[in-house]
Parts: sequence; structure tokens; C-alpha cells
Amino acid sequence: MSEIDLQDKKANVSARGVHGLPARWYWERDIYQAERRQIFAREWQLVGPASDLPNPGDYTAAEVAGYRFFVIRDRDGSLRGFHNVCPHRASQLLDDGHGHCGVLRCRYHGWVFDTAGNLKRAPDFGEADWFRKEDHGLMPIRVETWRGLMFANFDAGAPPLVDSLGSLPETVKDYPIETFTKVRQAEFEMHCNWKNYTDNFVEGYHIPGIHPSFHALIDFSKFETTHGDALVIMTAPQKGGSIYGGLWLWGWPNFTLSVYPGGMNCSRIVPVAENRTRLVYSFFFRDISASAQELNERTIETNCDIVREDFGICERSQANLEAGIFQRGPLSPKHEVGVLYFHDRVRQAMAREGIVEGDWMR
Repeated sequence: MSEIDLQDKKANVSARGVHGLPARWYWERDIYQAERRQIFAREWQLVGPASDLPNPGDYTAAEVAGYRFFVIRDRDGSLRGFHNVCPHRASQLLDDGHGHCGVLRCRYHGWVFDTAGNLKRAPDFGEADWFRKEDHGLMPIRVETWRGLMFANFDAGAPPLVDSLGSLPETVKDYPIETFTKVRQAEFEMHCNWKNYTDNFVEGYHIPGIHPSFHALIDFSKFETTHGDALVIMTAPQKGGSIYGGLWLWGWPNFTLSVYPGGMNCSRIVPVAENRTRLVYSFFFRDISASAQELNERTIETNCDIVREDFGICERSQANLEAGIFQRGPLSPKHEVGVLYFHDRVRQAMAREGIVEGDWMR
């Protein structure tokens, strides 16, 4: 994957400085549909830990930007992914979440598929010399793993996962993330565009005002935001009593990974609509013994409280983005390097459809 030259800011630099994306890109349906095609249909999506699917027939079903899919452990032990769409009449095969099945049976008309996606039975379909079961299997998607985490991609021609992860493998090479055990998953829904929440995640500028408890546990004067390839990196020294590890990461286009002394969390930032976003967090720990349970639970709840604190500010700013007064804002060279990097990646994706931000300014 070629790197973006962030020195070339023709799209977002004016005589008055460096600015963020147009407000209309946070709520216009046409922009959301372009993002579906140019970002979410093409880029690798974090699914979750492979340990969620230990046995043949175990599956996880999910959705991103309207694309429903699932990953299942095949009888041969491999991981396979498919669009969560029956090839007969487009019914959804599996409900979102984790489960187990020996065969995949569509509830609509009873078509049955094996875990490799082959159509095994189309009951009472009738005689038709043109109909062949081998022509009507499930539609496959790509699945690859990296250090115990599963990723899926709907684009058969996309680069390999490891290439798309950019700077992430090198950044976390010294952390034993594959040795951590998943303890809990938590989901949150908020009424804002997925970019609105991402903007919030990739900067620490808001921490003193929105997260006072978090602010008290870090040396904010030394909070630093940088970026690599497909990665925003945030670091800060910790004070006594902190549960954090001082390393917060965001990966293009919509996943996060934060490491702390005894574990980590990762999240999927899931677009549900142009003004709705779902966050799916997974929490992992090195020590899952009974003696560590209280500390682990406190770590989870502290992280969840911080996410909830972001809800209000993101939802209020979403309302103002949609109101038609705000156009776009200046980006801080000290604190919003991550926002600029993220916005430039979105700009690059939109340019593939000929969308130029100047056309979206009121």
C-alpha cells in the first residue's frame, strides 16, 4: 500500500491554515454511500479474536456499513468467511453475535449449506434442468489472522492483511498480545457519524475537559500524538494508580487497540447509518485468575466510563454538524495530527469517486 504524502495538503490547506472535513460529509447520505463503496467494501475489517471460534461450527456474525458477514470455523479447522446472505432470496442466515451450528440453514426457505459454504439441499425446489447446487453456494469473503486477531475483507483484490496493517506490527512487536485472554465484550450505540467518533478518538485535546478522571492519571503536558502508515499513535506518561499502559492506537479505517500493563482492549468503530455508530469493544487480560478478577473488572468499567463520556460530546457536535451553521474547523498542529491524518485518508478514498470537498461547502 502506498503511503500518503501528508506534506501535500492542496485539498485541505487554505491561506488561513489547515482545516478538517466539511460538515456535510458527516451526515449526507451520498457521502456515506461513497464511503461504503470506497472504504468499507475495500479495507480489512477487524472481526475479533480467533479464540472466539475454538471449535468447528463456531461462528461470529457481524455487520459494517450495511455489509453483513460471518466468519466460521470449518470442519477442517480453517476459518472461512461469507456474506451473511442466502443466494436464493437474500435472507440473512445468522443473527449477529456468536454461536454454533453443524450446518447453515436459511430460515426463509430451508436451504442448507455446509461450513465451507456449499449448498447441500434446496428442499422442495422442484425439478429444473438448469439448476445446479454447485452454482449457488454462499458468497465468500477473505479472512486472515494477525497475532490471534481475525480480519475480514470483502474485496478479493485487496492487498494482504499484513501489508494493510502498516506500522501496527512494528509498533506492538514487544507486546505479547496473542497471549492475552478475552474476558468480556461490550457494545455501545451513539447517534453520530463514525468519523465524528473517530475524530474524537485520535486526539487527546479533549481529555482535560471531557475526561477529568483520566486526565488526573496521566502527565497531559507530555501527551503526544503521531502517526505511521495506517496508524495513529498516542502516548502519555502515567501517574501512580493508573490502569493504563500509555499507548493508544487507531488503525485505518475503523479499529482501535490500547495496551495496558496486564492486557489490552480493541474495538470496532462500526458505521450503522450516516448518523449512527456502534462500538464493539473486547477486553483481554494476561491474568484471569480469581485473584485478578476485581482489578480486571475495574479496568473494564473505567474504560467503559470513558467511552460513555465521549457519547455526549460526539452526539451534541453531530447535531451542530447537521444544523447547517458550522462548515469546518481548524486543526491544531499540536494536538490534532491524528485527525489530519485520518481526514487525509478519507479524502483519498473520496477522490476515487471524484468527490472533492470544495463542492460540499455551503
